[in-house]
Order: sequence, then C-alpha cells, then structure tokens
Amino acid sequence: MSLREIRLSTTPTSDAINELRLGDIVYLDGLMYTAREGVYMRALEDKANIPMDLPSQSAANFHCSPAARINDDGSFDMGAVTATASFRFAKWLPEWFDKTGAKIIVGKGGMTSKDYKDYFVPNGAVYLSTVGYGTGALLGRGIEKVEAVHWNEELGLAQAMWVIKCNKMGPFIVASDLNGDCLFERENAKIAKNISKAYEGTKPAVLKRYGETDDRSDELI
Repeated sequence: MSLREIRLSTTPTSDAINELRLGDIVYLDGLMYTAREGVYMRALEDKANIPMDLPSQSAANFHCSPAARINDDGSFDMGAVTATASFRFAKWLPEWFDKTGAKIIVGKGGMTSKDYKDYFVPNGAVYLSTVGYGTGALLGRGIEKVEAVHWNEELGLAQAMWVIKCNKMGPFIVASDLNGDCLFERENAKIAKNISKAYEGTKPAVLKRYGETDDRSDELI
C-alpha cells in the first residue's frame, strides 16, 4: 500500500483535518509558530498577551528548538529545526487549545491515545510527528523565511516563539486522527503480538530498560 502525501495549510479547514488518516505523509504550507514550555508558561500561567492573532494567522504549533540566529541588523538565520518530545507539554494543551484554536500540533514521539481523546478530539485537532531522527536540516529546507520572533529577551532563543513561513515543509506523519487513535500504539500492538517469537531461545536481557523492565513489548512513547 502506497503512502498518501498531502499538502496541508497551517490554517486548515475542518474538512481538510477530517480527511487525514493515520500514517499519511503531510507537508505544511503557511505560517507555523514554535511554542513549548516557555511560551506556554508565559501565555497561560503569566497571562501575557500572545503576540499573534491565533488561529487566523496560524493554527499550527511546532514543539521544537530551532537552530536559529538573530543578526545585528535584525534579520534572521534559521538553517534547521529539531523537534522535541511532545509528551512533556501535554498538561498545557487543554488550555492552549482553548486560547489559541490550534488544530495541528507538530513534534516528536507523540502522546498517548488518552491525551488525544481527552485533549485533541474535543478541539478537532491532530498530531503530526517528525519522521525519524536527524531530520532538522531536511525540515529546514521547507522554511521560506522567518517572519518574526517573540519573547526572545524573556525566554531565550530556544524557548522563544518563532514564526516561520513554511513552503512544503515536511515530511511529517499523521500520528493521531479525529477519533483519537494513536499510530504508535496501533503499530506497537501489532509488533508486541509476535515479538516473543523473535527472541525464542535467547537469554534474558542483562540490562533492563531504564532500570525498570526487560519486557520487550513495554515500549515508551
């Protein structure tokens, strides 16, 4: 079965979001902003005014740390964008969805199906995951320009709210849908069924995963 490739606006229609299926490959067009714990805490806990008109300008939030620089003349250089693990930010998402109208969350590793069902589905939102590691430079090719950077002085380069203009930025993979289904959990369940056969006759692992378990089906999200 061939993978579907989809060009998706960062201000998507409800129909466009509804058409996405788990495993679809997505490329983004339009403005996307970075927001992680620094932005969430400043906007939600400190009640600072978000310096963008959301979601009309962008409904896409990227969990990432850009390889970026602000030049002396005020221009920007951004060669790569490296996604960061999204599960760390799940606790802020219900309020963030309510405040910003976000429809697309992009990051690395995803969240649990419970998070998707509890937080994403009620807001008509989906999660897009980066594909593999070391893709920062590849994703950087899809950055047409840096539109702005907000709260840099308060939060620093890595935590600031960067606004980037995307032109076929990707590839990203649809890791949750409007049913709240989770691609990673679905595929892990298929693998776990037969994983014991692959290790028949081998000795137990010497090292346990993170010191907790040697159950090979007990993967982390």
